[in-house]
Amino acid sequence: MTKTWFITGTSSGLGRLLTEKLLARGDTVAATLRKEGSLDDLKALYGDRLWIGLLDVTNTEQVHQVVDAAFGDLGHIDVLVSNAGYGLFGAAEEASDAQIERQIATNLTGSIQLIRAVLPHLRQQGGGRIVQLSSEGGQIAYPNFSLYHATKWGIEGFIESVAKEVAPFGIDCLIIEPGPTETNFAVGLDRAQPLACYEDTPAGEVRRALASGAFEIKGDAIKTVDAMIEAADAEKPPFRLALGSSAYTSISQVLSERLRVLEEQKEVTLSADRDS
Repeated sequence: MTKTWFITGTSSGLGRLLTEKLLARGDTVAATLRKEGSLDDLKALYGDRLWIGLLDVTNTEQVHQVVDAAFGDLGHIDVLVSNAGYGLFGAAEEASDAQIERQIATNLTGSIQLIRAVLPHLRQQGGGRIVQLSSEGGQIAYPNFSLYHATKWGIEGFIESVAKEVAPFGIDCLIIEPGPTETNFAVGLDRAQPLACYEDTPAGEVRRALASGAFEIKGDAIKTVDAMIEAADAEKPPFRLALGSSAYTSISQVLSERLRVLEEQKEVTLSADRDS
């Protein structure tokens, strides 16, 4: 049975691959992007099965306009994929105010407003599915990605709550957490102006590893998209799906350590309750 999808950030990377694969199997895609013409080749191949909308997710008014237009034209959308985003690279102190505001407006506020705009339509049609692209960086943290992590941890918390709010309406949610994957993510990084004082710190180490190519990227983009589609197609998808061995190892280690620390502090934790 074919489906209709709404996907943001489709001009390149995982969003583009996802759009290509869904169209190739016969689905309909409402694809949004900021750069006009990026999907002209797919439009020529698939015609009316590809609906294209120009969208900057930091423009909330435009988000509502494009979402309303897509539902109006297509009638029913089965799956929303909130994919638009990028990474701000640099120690927290190095980033400019403008860079911080843009990172949060795109990755966090943009995703929040997109989902808010879609929810009334999904309720009215009797249900649907929300797929949020996060990252292993929604569970762990690397030096030099503090603002990026803030948005990914933030959007995961948002989805955790929203999923409970909208479940009674037949709307479910899926968070995708890929590890480092061979896409154009690194090329698209917004880089803060480095400060010399961080050269011999963990932030400097990550900077050098990324510059030299030593930062290991194990994830395969095509396999990642295939796994995303399979999960989104499932009758009962997992709430979270980590993808890639790097994501599995990193998230597993961090969660195990977090649980160990919690148990270690159990006595003092419980002591903070009121006396009965």
